[in-house]
Amino acid sequence: MHIQQITMLGHKDHGKSTLIGSLLMSTGSATDERIADAKSTSKKLGRQFEPAFILDAFSEEREGGLTIDTARAQIKYRGKAFELIDVPGHDELIKNMLSGASYATTAVLVVSAAKDEGIKPQTKRHLFLAKMLGIRHFVVAVNKMDTVGYSQNDYEMIKNDIAAYLDGIGVHSQSVNFVPISAYKSENIISKSGNMHWYRGKPLMELLLTCHTKNFTGKMPLRAIIQGTLETESGMAYTAKVLSGTIEAGSSIRILPLNKKATVKRLYVKGREARSAKAEENIAINVSQDMGNMRGAVISSTNMTKSANAISTMLFFVKPVGGSAELRFNGNSTKAKISLDKVIDTVTGKPKNTQKPKALDAAECIIRLEKKVAVEEFSSFRDLGRFVVYSSGKFAGIGVVEKVLG
Repeated sequence: MHIQQITMLGHKDHGKSTLIGSLLMSTGSATDERIADAKSTSKKLGRQFEPAFILDAFSEEREGGLTIDTARAQIKYRGKAFELIDVPGHDELIKNMLSGASYATTAVLVVSAAKDEGIKPQTKRHLFLAKMLGIRHFVVAVNKMDTVGYSQNDYEMIKNDIAAYLDGIGVHSQSVNFVPISAYKSENIISKSGNMHWYRGKPLMELLLTCHTKNFTGKMPLRAIIQGTLETESGMAYTAKVLSGTIEAGSSIRILPLNKKATVKRLYVKGREARSAKAEENIAINVSQDMGNMRGAVISSTNMTKSANAISTMLFFVKPVGGSAELRFNGNSTKAKISLDKVIDTVTGKPKNTQKPKALDAAECIIRLEKKVAVEEFSSFRDLGRFVVYSSGKFAGIGVVEKVLG
């Protein structure tokens, strides 16, 4: 069964974890033991039952009311499977948000309608990052409607502000779904709430069903990343992860950025010899010639994969980076020189009048690499179109390839 990944976005305390807990209970995906544990913890802390405790794994999270790491929960609804990825909603843990969002195609943005909460800078920053990282479907859940008397006016104000921001960063708001909810009371989650009769749309889970798409990577050209080597009964083999398409024993393969060809002599899947392997499978292959250390090299059958030493990119900075940095692509690392074109404020979505990006800014850049790497444009294949930026040995940001220049 294909599992649709959904990233839960939003500012801290706006109810992401509570919503996931409610979804786990409403869909029958939470065990009786986990619900009992959440109720027990709520009682020990002197609180009413808190659905978020079904998700949180760490006592310090429960006691502080703060999600400190990326957590995942799976639910099933009407024969479809979803993996909900809860990511931190505050600046200090933006790295975790990036790793949590990077593989999903759908995002649920949770915005609190409660007094003195509403839309925060981090709310919009999460939308900017999600769009940058290739999220195609957005559902905006306006939460805590019970705290404002289920006011349609409060809901419409938040909806209009978010829609205007999405239009400004190039996401057509007409294709974005909005839904007013109370995660704590499970209203408009599975069935429509009588307290919000003015809302004419579908409840949250029905909206997520419309975003559920099949995984078509098996029908795409072959792409696989070489991860290392191991010894087999037939000699040294290269291990790899198949990203798309299929690979067959006896076939000719092209390896980038080496720009070499080889023949697959033997193919192994799960330790057993096989005739072929498909997307998402881990493999080992004996090839017709020893090519040395190829960690990070890409097996590809499409001309969209290129050996590049210059790329046009969009970067998001966790910390300021000078003109030089280290870029890491799928196990390959190389030094790079970054030339800034335009610095972007990720809260407003608009260019800044500066050439010195600060932490949490984005920038359009030209990057020249010290050595060639195998890449694709992010818009054509996400796995080969993104990279991580390090500066002085520390994580500094993330980037996507907008265009291969040479």
